[in-house]
Amino acid sequence: MEAARQLGKRVGVIEHRFTRLPDVREADDIVGSRMLSRHTVPPTYIPMKNAIFYALAGAYAEEKGSGCIIGGHNRDDRRVFEDTSEEFFASMQKMLTAGSPRFRRNGLKILRPLKDLGKGEVVALAAGIGVPLELTWSCHRAGAQHCWKCDGCRRRAEAFAVAGVEDPLASKKV
Repeated sequence: MEAARQLGKRVGVIEHRFTRLPDVREADDIVGSRMLSRHTVPPTYIPMKNAIFYALAGAYAEEKGSGCIIGGHNRDDRRVFEDTSEEFFASMQKMLTAGSPRFRRNGLKILRPLKDLGKGEVVALAAGIGVPLELTWSCHRAGAQHCWKCDGCRRRAEAFAVAGVEDPLASKKV
């Protein structure tokens, strides 16, 4: 959350809301959690996470009168998480529009500008346009620094390597 605050401040986010979801948790030990998807899911999988997140984003967008919701999912996410598929987002957009006269008037769109890029391509793009990568957070564990052992940290290291970009956080490895 601190990384999101710092990044939002750096790029001039006007209103940054944080919502607590204490009962939403990873499904790593739930019986059959590996079978919740047609793919093998990582231990950090949270059942229906994107349905929850986009429903909250929809509530905020409706309140503000927005005509779009923008997500940062990439091509690599689709290989593992079914709730990042084209079908999922088409259905989510249809559901949000069906539930809101304001969205029907505004022609709500869920946009995913990174959907056809792999994680390495996203890192290369971000570095190229000056995203403050030192403020980004990939770790799935709480703490002041990345653990460099979890799935998020491993994928981050791989993406920076593929992009040929030096990770500004790599010097802080524990």
